[in-house]
Amino acid sequence: MNRHLTAVPPPPPGLREFYENPAVPVASGDARSRRQALMLARALGPVPRGAPAATVLDVGCGDGSAAAIAAEVLPGHRIVGVDWSQDALRRAAARIPYAVRGELGGGGLPFADGAADAVLFSEVIEHLVDPDAALDELRRVLRPGGHLMLSTPNLAAWYNRGLLLAGVQPVFSEVSMRGIHGRPGTQVVGHLRLYTARALRGFLTASGFAVVRVAGAPYHDVPRPLRPLDRAACRLPSLASILLVHARRRRE
Repeated sequence: MNRHLTAVPPPPPGLREFYENPAVPVASGDARSRRQALMLARALGPVPRGAPAATVLDVGCGDGSAAAIAAEVLPGHRIVGVDWSQDALRRAAARIPYAVRGELGGGGLPFADGAADAVLFSEVIEHLVDPDAALDELRRVLRPGGHLMLSTPNLAAWYNRGLLLAGVQPVFSEVSMRGIHGRPGTQVVGHLRLYTARALRGFLTASGFAVVRVAGAPYHDVPRPLRPLDRAACRLPSLASILLVHARRRRE
């Protein structure tokens, strides 16, 4: 999953080293990335004749796979990948024309106020120590009315509700950086924050964004026999595996 950006305060050295490990996944599933990119394509529309292209920042671009998918459905628009991991940026540079180093903390992203027309924020927020500061920085680089396309795992996914009733740790939640304990799955990916649809709406609103739409997306690691149920759950985003949110920076 894409999550190579930090927020103030910076993560401890051990956490940064964890995210620099090439064995840790840095890409979201293609199906989720495509759904998110299509939402943005509908919001931006084609580039009008004689008008400048929109600038779209993929903040926490990881290996650039989500940005490459976005470029396919956003012809003519300018897609810029941003990450702090040098390893991720090397991989991203093979997929997209623009990949720059930047952080949400410290000196902030290397862009002027209001420089971006849209920001892709694909499954990054659940990895952040300080998501409030992260949204402040995304709001700074977006123009007034600019689009934020955010995706994150859903704490209240349909199967997590059943797992909690059975006393089992929910999928996506992690109690250790060294191993999985008490829940399905085998891979540690560094989730620090988890959201329900209601919590995410409230958080974005309090951070200066107006939520336009919340949609759902499936999760690639759901066991194959359950995948039809997972796809069906997307019709009711509050039950979906992945939350896809289209929000806009509120005009002052």
